[in-house]
Amino acid sequence: MRSLFNFCLNSEGDGNRPIHANVLPVIINERHIDSRQINSNDTPGRRQQVTLFGLICLLVLSLVCIDTAQAASPHSNKKGLELARLVYDRPDGNDSAARVTMTLGEKGKNQRERLLYSYAKEKGAGERWTLMRFITPADIRGTGLLTKDHPGDESDQWLYLPALDRVRRIASSRKGGRFVGSDFFYGDLRDREVDMDHHRFIGEGKVGKIACDVVVSTPVDRSNSAYSKRARWIHRKTLIPLRVDFYEKGRKKPSKRLRARKIKKIQGYWTVLESTMYDLKSGHRTSLR
Repeated sequence: MRSLFNFCLNSEGDGNRPIHANVLPVIINERHIDSRQINSNDTPGRRQQVTLFGLICLLVLSLVCIDTAQAASPHSNKKGLELARLVYDRPDGNDSAARVTMTLGEKGKNQRERLLYSYAKEKGAGERWTLMRFITPADIRGTGLLTKDHPGDESDQWLYLPALDRVRRIASSRKGGRFVGSDFFYGDLRDREVDMDHHRFIGEGKVGKIACDVVVSTPVDRSNSAYSKRARWIHRKTLIPLRVDFYEKGRKKPSKRLRARKIKKIQGYWTVLESTMYDLKSGHRTSLR
């Protein structure tokens, strides 16, 4: 795997441009978009998104309180399963590339900013590769994470550490480990197929003034998730979760919350342009834009 990382992450370029790799063929579009609303004026084409690996989708403002305790049963209901499949199968392109600014810190305190490039490629037959490479600051420059999602619940991850010139495999048991000190777990950066969870539709809710369907998902095999359940507020038009609450094992209240700040239709695909992951216990947050 080191040769693959050296190929994907070698330091050509000047830090202001992406590094091109034949392993993950991509096109970078650095067009600036500053829409604060849902917009669908773009024409179809290849998606070029502006968040970390279409992985991550969520909210605007949440003013509603849904009692997820009513979803105590781990089994799926028909509408919950249908919505989960629609969200998972939502068209989002065969490949993507993004220039991402990651901001870490607490509200009102000094914040740290990092720049990275994210690339994703559908390899067919249920396999997807995602590569993230940090450009700045200097103490993290060159650090990269390669994720290979396979059909079923299998995923492989490798972290490249340039200071040590070594590649470290991320064990599946580290699903709850924090990715480079952010509020995202390694498990958050892996694909999670529909059949890996039970899905229950528990009612309707709102994110701000936007009507959503609320689905609670619980793992079929509790050992393959860092969470005991996830509650998602799904926007009906775009099928993007505008808010996701993450519950860790043994906790009745969510420990993390992911919210989408901007979404827009770009070249035919609904895309999250800004999102924030909140650690509800510490007040720390990680924003991507």
